[in-house]
Amino acid sequence: MSMINHLSIGVRDVARAKSFYDATLGALGYKCLSAGETSLGYGDGSVALWINEAKSPVKADPNSGLHLCFTAASRKAVDSFHKAALKAGGKDNGKPGLRTDYSPDYYGAFVIDPDGNNVEAVCHK
Repeated sequence: MSMINHLSIGVRDVARAKSFYDATLGALGYKCLSAGETSLGYGDGSVALWINEAKSPVKADPNSGLHLCFTAASRKAVDSFHKAALKAGGKDNGKPGLRTDYSPDYYGAFVIDPDGNNVEAVCHK
């Protein structure tokens, strides 16, 4: 059983977010399972991430420590996530690589999404 059922974030532009998250989460094997004018739902069977249009989304703060981290099936998927994110308008916030200070097999990459959120993909293999 997963501890978190789902997570929701607010964005100003759902279409822009869809373009970004279709590319980045698609590289990890996740799909947009629900798409409306004001909301999107991503997952791999059931929705785990909701993206909703918001008049006042929580302002992204790179010093807050808050970030979204998605499980990748392989290191190659982490690499693909990072590449897709940059191509889709994200900004590099940590190139793919081992982060042995987290754990010996922690392979991750970080990007900033178009709304300023810190997004990561990680593989523990």
